[in-house]
Amino acid sequence: MRLLIDADACPVVDLALFISSQYEIKPILFCDTSHRIERENVITIIVPKGPDSVDFKLVNALTKHDLVITSDFGLAAMCLAKGAFVIDSNGREMTSDNIDQLLAFRYESAKIRRAGGRVRGPKKRTEKNNISFERNFRQICERAILAKKEGAKDEQ
Repeated sequence: MRLLIDADACPVVDLALFISSQYEIKPILFCDTSHRIERENVITIIVPKGPDSVDFKLVNALTKHDLVITSDFGLAAMCLAKGAFVIDSNGREMTSDNIDQLLAFRYESAKIRRAGGRVRGPKKRTEKNNISFERNFRQICERAILAKKEGAKDEQ
């Protein structure tokens, strides 16, 4: 089982690496050449800078029951389609139940920006965000481990 992190602008890389090590989940960081993010004893996959280049590399590396950290709703939708567990850096899990609403929100926001309007950006990150991320990420790790075990039993 692996943890794939869309590491460009991800504020919880170190926290996620710490938690994933406790569950013996192998982390992989994905970033482009303008955001070289490397950590000791962690695989970092660096791709050429370009629109969605990190996203496509991450999705192609993904297998069922992997965990993904991203704040990109489009990437999250692709990961969910491949059977991954997806969470953003604030601890919000993205699922088949909420991804359509999140994508619709992204679409409407883009439409407003194209028309010259302004959309509120994210709130300033607080310690509360880290606490929420840690709590929810641990829960997702446990569910993913259980799902992988159950999947292995079904294949026998």
